[in-house]
Amino acid sequence: MSDSTTNDTGPTTAPPAWWTTATVYQIYPRSFADSNGDGVGDLGGIRQRLGHLHDLGVDVIWLSPIYRSPQADNGYDISDYDDVDPLFGTLDEFDALTDEVHALGMKLVMDLVVNHTSDEHPWFVEARSSRDDPKRDWYLWRDPLPSGEGADAAGTPGAGTYPTAWRSAFSGPAWTLDEGTGQYYLHMFASKQPDLNWENPDLRRAVFDMMNRWLDRGVDGFRMDVINHIAKEPSSLAPGASHFVMGGQIHDHLREMHREVFGHRADRELITVGEMPGVTVDDARLFTAADRHELDMVFQFEHVGLDHGSASKFDNLPFDLVALKRSLSRWQEGLADQGWNSLYLGNHDQPRSVSRFGDDGRYRFESATLLATVLHLHRGTPYVYQGDEIGMTNAGFTAIEQYRDIESVNWFDESVAAGADRETLLEALRFRSRDNARTPVQWSGGAAAGFSAGTPWIEVVATHDTVNVEADRAAGDRSVFEHYRRLIALRHESPVVALGSFELLAPDDEQLYAFTRTLGDEQLLVLANWSGETYELDPALHPALRRRSVPQVVIGNVPGGAGLTLAPWEVRVLRS
Repeated sequence: MSDSTTNDTGPTTAPPAWWTTATVYQIYPRSFADSNGDGVGDLGGIRQRLGHLHDLGVDVIWLSPIYRSPQADNGYDISDYDDVDPLFGTLDEFDALTDEVHALGMKLVMDLVVNHTSDEHPWFVEARSSRDDPKRDWYLWRDPLPSGEGADAAGTPGAGTYPTAWRSAFSGPAWTLDEGTGQYYLHMFASKQPDLNWENPDLRRAVFDMMNRWLDRGVDGFRMDVINHIAKEPSSLAPGASHFVMGGQIHDHLREMHREVFGHRADRELITVGEMPGVTVDDARLFTAADRHELDMVFQFEHVGLDHGSASKFDNLPFDLVALKRSLSRWQEGLADQGWNSLYLGNHDQPRSVSRFGDDGRYRFESATLLATVLHLHRGTPYVYQGDEIGMTNAGFTAIEQYRDIESVNWFDESVAAGADRETLLEALRFRSRDNARTPVQWSGGAAAGFSAGTPWIEVVATHDTVNVEADRAAGDRSVFEHYRRLIALRHESPVVALGSFELLAPDDEQLYAFTRTLGDEQLLVLANWSGETYELDPALHPALRRRSVPQVVIGNVPGGAGLTLAPWEVRVLRS
């Protein structure tokens, strides 16, 4: 992405932003590495493993929340924005980590969670103390509706006293009655995560001041959790409304944030990433247009919601490659001349990508590297979720007692109470639960996968004896880590990967994912056989396949791959 500027000699074009060639690595701290043997990952563990990330070649490390928290939602319920939870370490350890990350030439990004706080945050404690408290308006409160005019606990309008029919993302009503003051407060997530009222200017000032303190401490930017949820369309909060609708004031809030937090720091290379469930391509163009001064890139969910659609996220619908290609290419084309996108297939809220989109058995290496290649060869900033660089798989849990995720446990309990079959529910969790991505990183084949000297807070995956960092990095041409390292280096070295135009080929093919990236006279052709069967390429697909000379293979996952036959889960990137 570039800005047009004007100087004394006429219009000029600014160089592309630094993050167009960058790769981000997400750390979920409690599951990354434990340095003190208490079974929970911590800042000390991250510091001990920085060499692994430096070797991989990533540019940015994004930390999921490490703030003080009661841990009702694994840290996304924050009780003190200005301190580190003792579970993870201290502010001094954080400062040491920041210095070490910078010394290795990487940047450190914090998770910004300001749609809601913990109900134990001092702001909310004050707000619920009295209807007249100065911080009361920092949260969203509503009187109960007369019985039979509001919604009931199941979200049925006209059957209860709830102000709206909104449902929490973690099951149950999105409103909880505060007995002390007789009003409901809104929580789009857990009841211990009350939503902040961003229409209050004092609240916004407090948030911006907090962000500035972290930037002054050396942080290089923020990944902003569900940041579009901070703006609620007023009509969606009216009695009887069924669901959240993003309000247009979101743009004002983000421009104010940029002005108050980032606008006076032009001397630093910072990054702002907005996680935005439900946004469209047109929304993203506005949010990330350079001249609007809102965000650098969006983190959207369309492509990871295709296989449950309007159904529950826990319903296992068949994977549809054509639909995935259609979605990803629409975002490529929609942001081609304005805006920027985040590229990902997995994170702390999604199942392991190789289990969801690939083959985590016989073809684990091939499918893990195919997924990585397809993702990294798109236009946007790629994100590597911890463990994906060695092809970690879903957890394979068989009992509800093994799960720790509040979303999964609440959904299971609510579904059992409604009469659903327990085994059917457990099968859905084995594929869908967020805990699949939250098992400890598998550093070795030893006890607790080398993650901890103690008992991990959640069980390690049973296959850690063969799938681990030590084994993978020693695997030669079958190392997933090495393949990722080469992809990251390719983005650094080849402008066509970062900035080239995108064209999807064979859009209706149910087995082949093929596209080109073009910049000037250079073009890359990506051919991916997204299946466990061989695939015969049609020479008519692309002129490079009709030539007698074999195009140069820039990167691939099958040694010696050439000709018109792709092996199961084979991917090739050709310089055509």
